[in-house]
Amino acid sequence: MNYRHSYHAGNFADVVKHVALVAILLHLRKKDTPFAVIDSHAGRGLYDLSDAAAAATGEARNGIGRLSGLAQPLPEALDTYLKLVAETGADKYPGSPLLAAKLLRPQDRLVAVEKHPEEAAALTAILKPWRKAMVEQADGYARLAKLLPPPERRGLILIDPPFEAADEFETLAQAVRDAFRRFATGIFLIWYPVKSQSAADAFCAEALAGGVTKALCVEIAVEAETGRLGLAGLLVVNPPYGLDGAMEESLALLAPLLKARTHIDWLAGEA
Repeated sequence: MNYRHSYHAGNFADVVKHVALVAILLHLRKKDTPFAVIDSHAGRGLYDLSDAAAAATGEARNGIGRLSGLAQPLPEALDTYLKLVAETGADKYPGSPLLAAKLLRPQDRLVAVEKHPEEAAALTAILKPWRKAMVEQADGYARLAKLLPPPERRGLILIDPPFEAADEFETLAQAVRDAFRRFATGIFLIWYPVKSQSAADAFCAEALAGGVTKALCVEIAVEAETGRLGLAGLLVVNPPYGLDGAMEESLALLAPLLKARTHIDWLAGEA
């Protein structure tokens, strides 16, 4: 499977992932002490929904394209996410590193890692206005070993690989275990596609096998044509207090618009 960001920007899975990302960052901002954000598979940061890649799938139309007209007031995370998307401009969609950069305070820091040279170059240009946002053109899995733990000792690690390799789940599970061992107090947000529920469940079990005591799973499903992604999940290790409730509140509004089914489950620990 190849889940390159440019083909799927703004789809149903992106919407839920980015609402969760914003919710976690808003939580981290509640304390004055600095935090770090490390995005291991960052992509190019900004996507043109009218270009050939996005048009080839049209997935944004059934994702972010369905979210106009939500009645105010909205939950904080959903409201913030929609405002960040709106300020990006018409037919544009912000990737995770751009959303994170926009929520940094002067004391916070972002490291965005992207393996593909052209994507990394585009991301560097996008993040240039943020002095404390750094781009590394490198393998995201390999860099996690060097970047953790961050000096701030607070932060979010986003792992959102393109699933280009047949053994991606195994590689991802090992990366999560290794990263958690280095930064056991960090918040980890891991995205994964679900082609086989048993494979996804096995991945989550393997990822948590390194001693994780608190983990939340969020899954979203939509009707999809054969060969297209219809189910995706988020594994959140060390979710901040209240994240489950914040996601339930947002998903209650998003699910009808996205024509989606959603499920939130504690895999370790309790609410």
